[in-house]
Formats: sequence, structure tokens, C-alpha cells
Amino acid sequence: MIESTEINTDSFYSKKVGDLHYRNPRICKEDTPIYLAAQIMAKEKVSCIFIGDSNENILGFVTDITLRDKVIAKQMDPKKPVNEIMDRGIVAISKHAYLYEALLMMFQTKTRYLLVKSDSSYIGWISRNKILTEQSQGPFIFIQSVKQAMDVGELREKWQQVPKIIYQLVSNGLKSEIINQIITTVSDTIALRVIENVISEVGQPPAKFVFFVMGSEGRGEQTLKTDQDNAIIYEDKANEQRELVRDYFLDFSNRVSTALDHIGFSFCLGGFMAKNPKWTHSLSHWKRNYESWIQESTQETVMKYSTFFDCRAIYGDFGILQELKDFMDQQLQNPTERFFMNMGTNALLFEPPLTFLKNIRTFKIEGEKFFDIKKTMTPIVDLARIFALKNRIFETNTGRRIDALQKSNVFTEKEAQELQHAYYYLMSLRLEKQALMIIDEKKSPENFVSIKKLTKVQMVTLVEIFKVIKEFQLKIKVEFTKNIF
Repeated sequence: MIESTEINTDSFYSKKVGDLHYRNPRICKEDTPIYLAAQIMAKEKVSCIFIGDSNENILGFVTDITLRDKVIAKQMDPKKPVNEIMDRGIVAISKHAYLYEALLMMFQTKTRYLLVKSDSSYIGWISRNKILTEQSQGPFIFIQSVKQAMDVGELREKWQQVPKIIYQLVSNGLKSEIINQIITTVSDTIALRVIENVISEVGQPPAKFVFFVMGSEGRGEQTLKTDQDNAIIYEDKANEQRELVRDYFLDFSNRVSTALDHIGFSFCLGGFMAKNPKWTHSLSHWKRNYESWIQESTQETVMKYSTFFDCRAIYGDFGILQELKDFMDQQLQNPTERFFMNMGTNALLFEPPLTFLKNIRTFKIEGEKFFDIKKTMTPIVDLARIFALKNRIFETNTGRRIDALQKSNVFTEKEAQELQHAYYYLMSLRLEKQALMIIDEKKSPENFVSIKKLTKVQMVTLVEIFKVIKEFQLKIKVEFTKNIF
């Protein structure tokens, strides 16, 4: 049986950054001597000082850890200007954002501090510890413990604790889109720990690179049944260095994927992993891939490689992936007609399991009736992707794609709401059933939902959702395949 939970979702998840007491940013100029910046920090009793000209123009920051690692440990002259040691990775969030979004951003960007922004001005800053004190229990404390895990064995134990946490959150009525973000952040944190450990084993990489994820993880929509979908792009190097660089990253990716598999992120059966030499390549090679998929599109390539349009960087030089996305944007400005036609056809491959008599179509396993909830959700993912790419919207998350499409007047407000409600209802049901399968039945999670374990209300709701999906598939037929039959 599931134990009761003490996680309080009502207060923490409704609080916004602006509700928190944040501190005014203490700013000093770029040419301020390091020792003077440290004196200001000591006098103000702050662990972070920002570098810039004003609240509108902050260029970087220095923390107590910066002083320890870059000045004291390296015996650096404290009279040198503070801009020589400042971290330029400024991360900011709107005061209107939710606290949980701020905390997820901190874990994803590996920063301990966020600037709070209002319009074009930075009005304050908050620390990770400050937010964590707002929630003494729950998934964010757990994520912090994942960050501190030392090896693959400990990371494996952490991942095995996730189903219980997820069931508690679902039971408490937390929105499934937030739960997806939590699972994704835990997964990202584990992957980052693995990558850092591998680099410490094999040495620093011989070239800039980015490790990125695709599919459900790339969309930030992970569930408890997940495999690996990742790849590597490294910068182009001179001919004499290419073999050395490639050998390093193939060894590196094999070690990372093997560790992730041991932790619980299974090898991808389709081979869409960085350990597959096909998906670890230079930037120029990746550009040729995308050009081929868009300009020489076939039904087969669209079916195989649509997941690469849902990619998201998690480690390394994020600018490399952004350059690839900018190239993709150029290609989408003049695609062949068959590219979107093939994508449209692909989006119609999975139909909602609705019979002619408006019942749920099922299949049997050992005499028990089931339907595949992942395949039921796939049409929504596909239609959000195709409309987003058609309108050059490069958000990868399904929910945010739908929001952007509404703002662009591609979907009406009602259409967007219907899609959002349908998708996240299915997601919540999927997460709940997977967690119960792991905890109660001691089985590996599946995407099959037993009909006999659904309530009458759930059955009626699912039938209505399937009708909505069918209506939107007709929209795809008309707009992309020019076929209304």
C-alpha cells in the first residue's frame, strides 16, 4: 500500500517569486579591485555581489566560492579588477514566475543565485537556500540530494525513490505538467552527475561540445517509463585533430550511456543514443543531417527523425545546439512541400482508440483488456510539433507549443484549452498508473492502462478526449495532407 504523504503542495506551488523577500542586488563596477569587492560582501553580509554599471546593466557576479576557488586557492593578486574572476553566466527570472519554476531553473542551470527581473530592470536576487527554506519537505530537497550523490550506485538508489514521490504528488493533485518538469529535472541532474564523473575519469574533452536530449526528455515530459534519447555535437576541428576528437567522444558517450543504463535509463531500442556513432558528430555533420531531413524528406525519414526536432541541451556549450537550431530555422523558411506533407501523414499514424460505437478500443493481455496510453497521447505531441515547426516556433514542450500557437492565432483559445486539458489529463493518468505498477505490483512501468481499473467517470472523460483528438487530426488532414477523407 502507498504510505500517506506530508508533502504540502497547496502553498509552495502557488507562491510566486515576487511573494518572497528578495534582497536588493549589491553592485560594484568592473574595475573594482577584488579585495574591495570582498570587503563590500563582508560588510553587507552577502555571499554574492553583482558586477555592472546599474540595475539595468549587470554583467556578472562573484560569490564567496569564486573568491575561494579563483583567488585564495590560486594565490591571485587581490588588487586585480573583479571582472577577471566574475562569472558571466547571469540567470534571471521574472518576479511573476512561480517559486517552483525558479528552483527548477536553478537546478537546470546549476546556479545558486537568480536575479529577479521586472520589465528591463533587475530588482533583486534570491538564493537557492532561500527558496528551499520555503519547502522543508518534498521533491526539491530530493533533487538537492541527487546533486550530492557521488557514484552510479547512489544515483541508481535515488532514481528508485522517484516513483513514490511522483505518486504522492499525483495523489495531492499537483498538475501533471509540473510533475513532468520534476521528473525531467531529476533525470537531468542524474545525467549531469554522470557526465561530470566521466569527464573526471577520462580527462577534459579536446573540443567544445554539447550533450543534448530528445524525445520526451527533450520536451520536458518524462514519465517513469523512460529510455535514453541523447546525442552529442562537437565543434569542427582541423583534419589532423578529427580522429582524436571523435575517438574521445565515442569513448565518453559509451561510458555515459552505460552508466545511465545501470541507473535505470534503459538503452534506446532504436539506437538514438550518443553511444551510437551515428549520433555523435561534428556541427557541420549535424547541419547536413537536418538539411537532408528537411530538403530530401521521405515518409521514412520523418518517422525516424521527428524526435530530433524536440531537442534540448543539458551539458556543455549550449551555443553549439543553438547554432544548429538557427540553421534549422533557415531550412524551414524554404522547405520542400513534401516535408510538411510527410509530417502531417506521420501525425496521423496513431489514431485515438475509439470504436465506431464510441467505445474504447482495447487489446487483451492474459484475458485482461488494455489500451496504450502513450500511443493515445502521441497524436497531440505530433500535431503540436508540426504546427509549431510550420509557424517557426522552436519551443519543444508540448504545452508551451500549444500556448505559443494560441498566441500566434493558429489555435483559438478554446482549441488550445481542449488540447491542454486532454494532454495533461492523459499524462496524469499515465503517471499514476506507472507509479502504482512499480510500487504496488513490483513491476517495470508500462504504458498500458487496464480498462477494468478505470472508473466510469474516467471512461467517459477518455471517450471525450479521444473525440477532441480526432477533430484535430482532421485539421491536420486538411492543412498538411490536402486530404479530407
